Amino acid sequence: MTILDYREYPEAAFQAKLESLYRRPGYPPEFEEPVREILNQVRCDGDEALIRCARQFDRAELTRETLRVSDVELQAAVAGIDPATRAALEQAKAAITDFARRMRREPWRTEVRPGVVLGEQFSPLHRVGVYIPGGTAPLVSTVLHTAAIAAVAGVPEIVAVTPPGPDGKVNPAILAALKLAGATEVYRLGGVYGIAALAYGTQSVKPVEKIVGPGNAYVTAAKKLVYGTVAIDMVAGPSEILVLADETADPRWVAADLLSQAEHGSGREQAVLVTTDPTLPERVVAELERQKRLLPRLETVERVLQHGVFLIIVADLEQAIAVANGYAPEHLELHLANPEAVTPRLTAAGAIFEGPWTPEPVGDFCAGPSHVLPTAGSARFFSGISLETFLRRSSVVRYTAEALYRELPTVEKFAELEGLTAHGRAGSIRREVES
Repeated sequence: MTILDYREYPEAAFQAKLESLYRRPGYPPEFEEPVREILNQVRCDGDEALIRCARQFDRAELTRETLRVSDVELQAAVAGIDPATRAALEQAKAAITDFARRMRREPWRTEVRPGVVLGEQFSPLHRVGVYIPGGTAPLVSTVLHTAAIAAVAGVPEIVAVTPPGPDGKVNPAILAALKLAGATEVYRLGGVYGIAALAYGTQSVKPVEKIVGPGNAYVTAAKKLVYGTVAIDMVAGPSEILVLADETADPRWVAADLLSQAEHGSGREQAVLVTTDPTLPERVVAELERQKRLLPRLETVERVLQHGVFLIIVADLEQAIAVANGYAPEHLELHLANPEAVTPRLTAAGAIFEGPWTPEPVGDFCAGPSHVLPTAGSARFFSGISLETFLRRSSVVRYTAEALYRELPTVEKFAELEGLTAHGRAGSIRREVES
């Protein structure tokens, strides 16, 4: 754990410390070479490469016939979940889809100038791939935060990939969630080779138009490398949380919220406290030490506590806001006396959680907005998954003859400036025809 106190540094030195914290990669750049090799194998060898990779990385023996999860398996997974799990899935799905529906965009047209009608129309993507992490932390909730939103958008083909266990089976709760969320195809494919199958297609898997969903550093690198062949939601790194706190904050709650992101599994997660109360960091450290002993994933948490926890003391709320905007966190919690007054001034965060009664895990599971959010500072230029992630937007333009004649000099002048004679001719020929 690292404590940074503005009182211990000259202003420029303190700012330099902060800047180094802001610059954090989504994944180590050296990951790209082995990832590129796996992508190329799948692109060249198709199903054979998927079967090899499943054996190598997931210790699963698959065949071309077993790559896809059958509908019988999906139905059995739904039938096999206990009532409490079914209720949790249904409640979360209802909240997530309700939020998505509230974001619906309606097509519109209006006459903006005499004879000029402009508008927009929105169409769902046809085929989308969702990546669902498995392994030590099977992210059942991610199914709803991706596939269920795509279904609300009207995507007709929602293709999920998720890693198999050594027995070749997929976590049954993930399968049940996929069926309930509206996934139309499910494949037992994990990691980089799953991303490759979605991007390039194989004999058994048709390629998709866009890939969404979180993953480890290798998955993130794979998504970045296939971008252009296919669209992606964002390039995201390990999970992270920043807590903005003043003297009203409860150190027990702050510590619990920091630990909630430290347990994800890679050991590269970050948990940051920015506070105007100089006494809070030491009290939070004591709580971190106490509460970590209650967690089963202690080894993972310890790695984050050693290298990824930063407790920053700032002079005032203005500086705290500046640090939060500079860090641009995935999750931003406000343990403040008046959080609603601060939120409008926070310009770069994946999701903002207002007030001490809004712990970040409600966003992970059941609040409503998708938990697939930008990390590693990319909230400065990416947004989290939403209904618009799964839509195409087309502008609509219609001119009358009179409107074209009126604006033709502007068209011709720009064509002249840019040396694009045919552009100008496409407008002027219409006047000649009318003449």
